[in-house]
Amino acid sequence: MTSVTLGRPLVLEGESEFHAPSPADFWQPYFGPEGWEITRPMFVMTLVAMGLIALLTLGTRNLKLVPGNGQFLLESVYGFVRNDIARDLIGSKHYAKYVPFLLAIFLFVLGNNIMGITPGVMLAPTAVIGVPIALTAVVYVVYHVAGFRQQGFIGYFRHMVPDGVPKVIMPVVLLLEIFSYFVTRPLTLALRLFGNMFAGHMILTLFVLGGWFLVQQGPLLALAGAGSFLMAFLMTFFELLIQVVQAYVFTLLAASYIGDGLADGH
Repeated sequence: MTSVTLGRPLVLEGESEFHAPSPADFWQPYFGPEGWEITRPMFVMTLVAMGLIALLTLGTRNLKLVPGNGQFLLESVYGFVRNDIARDLIGSKHYAKYVPFLLAIFLFVLGNNIMGITPGVMLAPTAVIGVPIALTAVVYVVYHVAGFRQQGFIGYFRHMVPDGVPKVIMPVVLLLEIFSYFVTRPLTLALRLFGNMFAGHMILTLFVLGGWFLVQQGPLLALAGAGSFLMAFLMTFFELLIQVVQAYVFTLLAASYIGDGLADGH
């Protein structure tokens, strides 16, 4: 019998050496020419997108004045993104047009995060660095376009310098703000999501594989293996909390960056 994770066997029954999971195990091509393969994370991400489209379509098809459980849940999520994220961070003047975008970002990131603890999948596409980079690129374009449209080309850069800054240090402050807007923000936004999802997945995989390996070593180590499985079970709930928080943080920061670009003053 073979214990399998991330598309390849890592622990063989009776094997005396434990092979820990590594980042290389995330590369799981299904089919396609070399360099253009359709991979497992791509497939999972497509399923998440299709599932969200179906969920939102069915959940909003027969809206009622007194909502049922499904409609109430969707309205609660929508209200949370609309009122607690978009309106609070973008402002009541501009927030409405960005609510659909932020709702889509929140649900898409959350859905892909949860795939990391979903039985039969156990792989969050957001734990693959390319996915957070692509999501961040979309946010990057949206908040810069919003800022340039609102402030104008010159005004957008002038807007980056806080009021009251002495003229002698204004160029230094402007350079630091440009670096923050164009480099630091997207870099940290992508790495924060990727790092948390990647680390959580590796920890869960390590506990499961380590427990299975210990169980195979005989009854003396089976108790330690059971403890490893227990830790994996407990860490699953902790990972769920992290997955929800990271979806919230990603959406929160996206709204914050949009709000910064639209604000009348720095």
